[in-house]
Amino acid sequence: MNKRRPVRSENMRLALAQEAARVMAEHGIRDFLAAKRKAAERFGLVDSAVLPKNTEIEAALAQYQRLFAAESHAEVLNAQRAAAIQAMRCLADFTPRLVGSVLSGTATAHCDVQLHVFADSAESVLLSLMDQAIPYEATERRMKMNAERVLICPAVCFAIDDQPIEATVFPADGIRQAPVSPVDGKPMRRATLSEVEALLENQARSDTAT
Repeated sequence: MNKRRPVRSENMRLALAQEAARVMAEHGIRDFLAAKRKAAERFGLVDSAVLPKNTEIEAALAQYQRLFAAESHAEVLNAQRAAAIQAMRCLADFTPRLVGSVLSGTATAHCDVQLHVFADSAESVLLSLMDQAIPYEATERRMKMNAERVLICPAVCFAIDDQPIEATVFPADGIRQAPVSPVDGKPMRRATLSEVEALLENQARSDTAT
């Protein structure tokens, strides 16, 4: 017989998830673990077994945004997705995909627009930005591909309409396998340019209807 978690523990998990979500929304913390620690500190919690899952925090964040910042969140998200579309058009030669919280809809004003692009060499991406007179900063990111494999990928940071963009460069065949999502441990969802355009259009129609 499965033993149910005590109601008190479940209530604490919910409270921690809500507090972690508030911290992420209001203070710009983007790392789930850091947000959990902040929440645990506020509640004086020492039992890590009660800490919420990342999926629970993401759900609480979406709820927080609906309840306390629906209008401003929609404006921020629309601006981020519009910037993503422009950036994807600039990087059209590299099969860009939108990933992360701007795609899922839980991005805060502190989040970067995250793209995955695919090229035989990172230099070709940098040269493309140079040709378009787009200032950039080269860096790198660690991408978890599965439980045993971590890939060190080149990345490039730039801005479109004051929105920070981070494009991680994968090998050309990297489009076949997405890295693991930090939220649920499953392969990250990747959206094409046309899919992001559809998201923005649907939101515009929804805003008009209301």
